[in-house]
Amino acid sequence: MPERPPQIAAPTRRIPYVAGAVLVGAIIGFAGIYGVGGLKRNAAGDPGCASAVDLSRKLAPLAHGEVAALTMATAPLRLPDLAFEDADGKPKKLSDWRGRTVLVNLWATWCVPCRKEMPALDRLQTKLENKDFEVVAINIDTRDPEKPRNFLKEANLTRLGYFSDQKAKVFQDLKAAGRALGMPTSVLVDGQGCEIATIAGPAEWDSDDAIKLITAAIKPVAAGF
Repeated sequence: MPERPPQIAAPTRRIPYVAGAVLVGAIIGFAGIYGVGGLKRNAAGDPGCASAVDLSRKLAPLAHGEVAALTMATAPLRLPDLAFEDADGKPKKLSDWRGRTVLVNLWATWCVPCRKEMPALDRLQTKLENKDFEVVAINIDTRDPEKPRNFLKEANLTRLGYFSDQKAKVFQDLKAAGRALGMPTSVLVDGQGCEIATIAGPAEWDSDDAIKLITAAIKPVAAGF
């Protein structure tokens, strides 16, 4: 049985005025949870993903508010071709979404922040679903395969496709690439399978901040990039 990744709680958004020393301590604590700069960066990278880094740099000013915790790509990284299954048990790979912008999300029913985040992901899929974008939320429950299905059904989360990896190898693959510290983990990926941005922990994915950033990632020319 694979060891469960740690859960990552959402950072506090609205912090009242505190003494300088306390604020410094909070910042240090945040760095300890999320890592300096959010996540370990890949220094060498894939030169074929240089355009994703350029897009990430242009999107960076939009990474604020509800998506301020996003770590924008600063080195070209092509994600591993993650392998998982769809709702019918048929094999799927991340490369099946080539040509589309994808928000890859790893979640599990035992992860409280994941469960709280799922409705926002469902609403994001509802708002932006088209031929150019999809939320690919991959469940990594390793025990009862019906539990995540029942969770989605009982929560009336009907717009998300159901994808699963009962061996949780997708988490290990992202961890090996330096893009998974705990659960939930989300990676915004361009049409070539290259990282645009990564976040360790939940986000309000249906917020105006998130919608604006992701829309610009899907159609950068229309956004003036």
